[in-house]
Amino acid sequence: MTHLPALRLASGGLPVLPLRAGKVPFGNCPACARNACGGRPNMKPPGRCACPLPCRAPYWQRAAAVAYHPGGAGLTVVDLDNEAAITWARATLPPTRTVPPTRGEPWIYRGTMPSANRVRPGVDLKSRMAYARWLSPGTGTMTALPDEARALIVKAPAPARPAPLGLIASEAGGDCPHRPPAYLERGFAMAEERITAADSAVHATVYRAFLAVLSTHGRCGCLTDTHVSRLFAAAQAKGESPRHCTDAWANARTRLGV
Repeated sequence: MTHLPALRLASGGLPVLPLRAGKVPFGNCPACARNACGGRPNMKPPGRCACPLPCRAPYWQRAAAVAYHPGGAGLTVVDLDNEAAITWARATLPPTRTVPPTRGEPWIYRGTMPSANRVRPGVDLKSRMAYARWLSPGTGTMTALPDEARALIVKAPAPARPAPLGLIASEAGGDCPHRPPAYLERGFAMAEERITAADSAVHATVYRAFLAVLSTHGRCGCLTDTHVSRLFAAAQAKGESPRHCTDAWANARTRLGV
């Protein structure tokens, strides 16, 4: 028997998928296993299944529930699992369309973001690379995804720590013997700015910035723990861990032989 609710949703442009018992998606058919068919619509970058078989059709006959891909529909679901989470949302997030289920309450916003579970007690975010169970159209006017929701997955930068002993090329300190002190400061400011402005490939950008500083000042004895800590702080503010900073610094020193 055809799954009529799913057909109605799909005809309206909502990306749907069947769920088996336990609200778990069915696996791919053998022709699509390990992405052999060429991709799935919610991949990054998006791929299209080239398989000519209607491999999901048999699953719909056994589907226990219907799910949909919020990100594929340009939506984000703030899934509130309990009354405490709902109380928090009412005090923090702007009103939007809500779907009263048997437990908790999903809030649906226009706009997409990365998905994440347990961003705070009783709160999950379902958008890109995630699915949400279809319960009903919900009630209320859908509003734009607020910054308060996006901020839930932004990690606070790790506090800057002094560079561990042995990271500086020389422990003598002092002014750069071949350039005025302002040259050293300008070089560090440029390295910090390069790291801070990185939109992608942050780890590679950090490494190149470390390499540039060491290639100019790594042998002249003017680097101190304070200088290195500034670079580490800039890198950690972009999401690099202290360990990644230490490894990048060590790799740059090894490459230059300092």
